[in-house]
Amino acid sequence: MRIAIYQGPAGPGSSEHNLRRLGHWAAEAARQGAHLVVFQEMFLSGYNIGASAAQALAQPPDGELPEAVASIARAQGIAIAYGYPEASEHGAVYNAAQLVDAQGQRLLDYRKAHLFGALDRAMFSPGDGGFAVVQLHGWSLGLLICYDVEFPEAVRQLALAGAELVLVPTANMAGFEFVAQVTVRARAYENGCYLAYANYCGVEADLHYCGLSSLSGPAGEIVAAAQAQAKECLLVADLDRNHLAKLRASTPYLQDRRPDLYDHP
Repeated sequence: MRIAIYQGPAGPGSSEHNLRRLGHWAAEAARQGAHLVVFQEMFLSGYNIGASAAQALAQPPDGELPEAVASIARAQGIAIAYGYPEASEHGAVYNAAQLVDAQGQRLLDYRKAHLFGALDRAMFSPGDGGFAVVQLHGWSLGLLICYDVEFPEAVRQLALAGAELVLVPTANMAGFEFVAQVTVRARAYENGCYLAYANYCGVEADLHYCGLSSLSGPAGEIVAAAQAQAKECLLVADLDRNHLAKLRASTPYLQDRRPDLYDHP
């Protein structure tokens, strides 16, 4: 499977503009032969927008904007993963990410479980995990959002459920480059999986994003990587099933676990 990862600036508060950008880059990813393109955390609304804007822009998983993304997926013949503010039927707002296939069918809707700092907590309710894995082009995929990937338990839950590729829409800031450069590679290596990390670049209000979007491989290698700070780009790379199988056989962390020693509260 060929995967594309978009790195670009946030578009705070302008869902229509962000939808047009998503359509443009989805078309470019499809033109380059990608089966899946991954966009950032809260892509449809911008991330650093405040509680009032998050509430106003939030939509249900089958709302007008998610349906517009599904239409783009169908039109371009490409699966799309992206972040958005989700409105629940009970009035809560979640930092969510959705994966739709090339037919526009919703495969996953994930709510961020680990909220980062006062900014996240002011805007969102925490998700309850539910680390689901789905099939796309013969690969098993899971979703996390930004800060979630910094918890080894979250990626491990997906790996134990069979994930071979973990998608991570992100809004990671300058000062946390270690996560983008080291942590995501370690998560891929220790779970024998690919990990797609789609981050913003540039500035949004008082946040300076660090870029460094990447696709990490099961050996902890960098398959593709973007530059830091303000460089907008589209990463395109192929997943290698034989490589994945060899690494899982040579470094069988999942099989060699001792859950009797440490699987407790």
